[in-house]
Amino acid sequence: MKKIKDALGEVEIKGVPQRVIALDWVYIEDVLASGVQPVGAADIEGYNTWVKVKVDLSPDVQDVGKRFEPNLEQIASLKPDLIIGVKYRHEKIVDQLRAIAPTLIFDPFSEEAAKDPYTEMEETFLKIADVLGKKDEGQQMLDNLNGTYADAKEKLKDNKAGASYVLSQAFSEQNAVTFRLFADNSIAVQIMSKLGMTNAYKSDKLEEFGFSETSVETLTKVQEASLITMIQTDDDSINNFMKDNPVWKNLAFVKENRIFALGGDTWPFGGPLSAEMFTERVVSVLGQ
Repeated sequence: MKKIKDALGEVEIKGVPQRVIALDWVYIEDVLASGVQPVGAADIEGYNTWVKVKVDLSPDVQDVGKRFEPNLEQIASLKPDLIIGVKYRHEKIVDQLRAIAPTLIFDPFSEEAAKDPYTEMEETFLKIADVLGKKDEGQQMLDNLNGTYADAKEKLKDNKAGASYVLSQAFSEQNAVTFRLFADNSIAVQIMSKLGMTNAYKSDKLEEFGFSETSVETLTKVQEASLITMIQTDDDSINNFMKDNPVWKNLAFVKENRIFALGGDTWPFGGPLSAEMFTERVVSVLGQ
């Protein structure tokens, strides 16, 4: 029997779990990265849409509902011996989950984790791999990932973005465009630091999720850097904004054609498999 420390205390787990249910995308990925297919997962359609990694989720995996509102009856029917969830979504139902099976709850958005999300990602992944009897495989995965970073850094030593960059997503709501600018305490920026690249955007506070949601005016403060984007190309509101907005059109990186598109389906969050894909996409766009 193992006693595993999670965000809510300690959890006793007997043997090596064989029937795992993951209630958040990052933990679906962590289970897959450990070499295991879960029996159930939350929001499989969303996961397959957004999380582009090299290990596919088996079509046999059962969907157990939304990440915020998983179906407890469906979870119980799968007879899991381990459930993995996230504190801000599942703390309120943890007693019900633990009545079904041992449940690990992680908190990647605590203040401590937010200061160094990359380390939290590694530690959580290794903990999951260890519980699943895949500790050595998990460590090998991270070792290989560090090798990927070293190779990428060499390919990016004269990267197309130049001395500094700003990493951004954008989305529209009721025709208003909001920019997410990624701060130094995001996994994506921490990865790019490992690749030898320098983030020009500095938030004036610790960003819980690793990015600031702001307007185009903020970009005027970092326009001497290059802009690296993860933007949906089929969003008409964003396309019209970039065609018509005078602030946007007068930004230095717009006028000087220093915008580099990683693609709207780039996933800058997640675990080691997402980190690998993010790195490969950065190299494909910015490498010489």
